[in-house]
Order: sequence, then C-alpha cells, then structure tokens
Amino acid sequence: MLGEYLIEGRGAAEIAADVERAVGAGDLEPGQLLPPMRELAARLGVNPNTVAAAYRTLRERGVIETAGRRGSRVRSRPATTGRDGIGADVPAGVRDLSSGNPDPALLPALGPVLAALAADEGGRAPVLYGADPVEPELERFSRAELTADGVPDGPFTVTSGSLDAVERVLLAHLKPGDRVAVEDPGWGRTLDLVPALGLRTVPVAVDDDGPRADSLRAKLESGARAVIVTARAHNPTGAAVSAARARALRAVLRDHPHTLLIEDDHGHGIVDLPLHPLAGATRHWAFVRSVAKAYGPDLRLAAMTGDGTTVDRVRGRQRLGPGWVSRLLQRAVVRLWTDEAVRGPEVAAAYRARRELLVDALADQGIEAHGRSGMNLWIPVPDETGAVSRLLHEGWAVSPGARYRLASPPGIRVTVSTLTPEEAPALAAAVAAAVAPARGRVQA
Repeated sequence: MLGEYLIEGRGAAEIAADVERAVGAGDLEPGQLLPPMRELAARLGVNPNTVAAAYRTLRERGVIETAGRRGSRVRSRPATTGRDGIGADVPAGVRDLSSGNPDPALLPALGPVLAALAADEGGRAPVLYGADPVEPELERFSRAELTADGVPDGPFTVTSGSLDAVERVLLAHLKPGDRVAVEDPGWGRTLDLVPALGLRTVPVAVDDDGPRADSLRAKLESGARAVIVTARAHNPTGAAVSAARARALRAVLRDHPHTLLIEDDHGHGIVDLPLHPLAGATRHWAFVRSVAKAYGPDLRLAAMTGDGTTVDRVRGRQRLGPGWVSRLLQRAVVRLWTDEAVRGPEVAAAYRARRELLVDALADQGIEAHGRSGMNLWIPVPDETGAVSRLLHEGWAVSPGARYRLASPPGIRVTVSTLTPEEAPALAAAVAAAVAPARGRVQA
C-alpha cells in the first residue's frame, strides 16, 4: 500500500506532519492509498481517534482526500506540492514561453520613480504604528478608476497582491470543508491555495467569454459557498468576461445571494477589452485589482474594494499580521500613475498583436488556440505531456496544462509577452508537429 514508507508519530499532529513531509518529499505519491485508520493505529500503538484526527487535519490542509469505504489517499495534486513544479525546468538555449511573466521592455523603470520618491520623503513624517494603512492618493486614484469601470462603491483597502487578497477574503467568510467554485482551467496558484486553506475546489467550465453560467449555477446549487472569477486576461486561457456573459452570471448570482464573490482583475492596464463587473450581485463580494502585470511583479500591491463586512474583516486580520502594506510602496505606485509611466493602450495593443500573430500562424497550421486578452494563449492538445516534451526538444518551452486543470481537457499554455513576429510561424509549425503524433493515434 505504501511501498517502503512507514508513517510515524504518536500524536495526531506528529502523524499529520509526517505524512505531509513525506508527500512534499515525494516519498508518498499522488493517488497513493493510506492505511485504514485502525490498521495504522494498531501499528503505531495509538488510539484510532488519534489517527482519525490526523487524517482530518490532512484533509483540511488539502493533502489527502477520503472517499468513504474506498479509504483515504494522497490527493492527485496535494497542496503540499505546488503546481509550479510541473514541467518547470527550462534548459539553457531553449526559448522560454512558459513563465507567464510580462515583457520587461513594457514595464516602467522603477529607479527614477524610487529616487524621486526618496527625495520627497525628506519632508515627510515617518509612518508609525497606528497610522492609516491606506495612502489617500492611492485610494483616490483607485476609486476613480473603479467607478469609471462600473464597480460599486465600497470601503477600500490594500493587500500584498491579488492572491493575498483572495486568501484573506476566503478566510474571512469560510470554514474548512466549504466548497469554492473555481475556474477550470484556472490560475494554478488559486487551485493550490483553496485546498491549502482546508477548502474544497469545485470546477466551473470556462470558455472565451469567461465562466459558463450553466456550470456556475450547477456548482452553486450543489453547495458551493464561494466563487472566484477572473475578469480579464484569464490565466491560462486569455478569456475575458463579456457583457452578455456578465448578465448571465449576475442572474445566477442573484439567485444565490449568499454566495461569496471574488473578482480578480489583474489584467487591468494590459488589456483593451472593457470590464464587465459582477460585483454587487451578492451580499458579500470583493473586487481585486493588482499592479503586477502592468507595473512589475515585484510591486506586491493590489487595490481591493468590497462590501463593508468583507473589507472590515480583511483589515482586521491584516492588523493582527503584517499590519499594512508599506505606505512607501503605495506612494511609489501613485507616482507611477501620476507620471503615466505605463501607457495602458500601447501595452494592451502590443500584447494583442503578439497574441494575434500566433493565433493566425496556428490557424494556418490547422491548430485551434484561445486568447482574447492578456499575455497567454491556451492550445487544446490530445496529449499535453507529449506535446510539451516534443516542443522542448525543438527548442520551445511551454507550460503543461496540468498546472491549470482540475477536470477540463488537456492543453498547453504559451506566454506570448515577448514573442517576436519572426518566431510566430516557426513556433506554430513546431506546435503542429508536436501534436501530430497524438492526433494520429486518436484517428487510428
């Protein structure tokens, strides 16, 4: 059952920690069946309730899953082992189109901004404990943009990026075991985070216009208490919620007003499609907008608004931990905005041109691709492992769909942020050749 590995420990915490360490080290593999509780209790010389408590902890931490009489086994993608490790190695000399990073050439230079900010700080009083955690100018700029985009008015706060906001909002309302509807395919970090918090992921189908309303309705009717939606620049598919889809999704949410809604608009500043927000369709909601893609991933900052209860709980939990996101960092972002360091339409046009180049080149090869917005394309393939391996052999590193999937069909993600016009035809031809063997097997 466990091969050579023997679980150790006397208390529930020790047993759970030993299993989690073994999963992280690869000594216990995904899908591996764990011993029945009474059997393991007898071997360790402990009460079966101790093992039951350990298994419960492991389920809540997203390490194992239990299927009634079929027993407990290591999750196929345990929270202990992040998806970032799937196919992550890029050999020297290989063109890396797997990272999901923005084009450094389209990011603003931070040196001059930080130097100007340092000069300004000489006349400011230092920020001390107990000060307002939000820079007033940051809130003013953010609120103006949010209002212009149709996001309802609500209290405002700042978090250390989108995922930090998602985590804090989920913990503000949910308890271990609650179900969270997530996009499938969807952002791998989100698919890892939810089970790591002791919550259960339920997949919602996605197409080019965002989450499908029928799929979301089915998941909410089956008991999902929260849903996470990417507004634009969906990672990995490039989907963007259209006006028609937003109307359909709001109708579903209005029928389930107690659903916790989290919207992630990390594509703000790099897309040229309008925002169609869902915020306000439910009692509790949060709308998050990070600056990472437009201004740089190292600026760990996201603006967040939401209903009063949600924002108040997030602020309260922040006070007990980091306290606030650096006001210096907030002022740096304000200066980037006021200096117009990033010209959103030009950046969005650049990414659109690169996506369309590859989409057209793939179409010439008879290959379907998806990517309405952002910096990534999603290409359905019959065998993603084989396609990734063959492309790597030809000098192209792309990301396997396993990083982003729960139950959806296989695919590969290609980051086009730095793709050149000269590369697009060659890459398309390589993709066509990479998927040809699998297509032949399917047809046969």
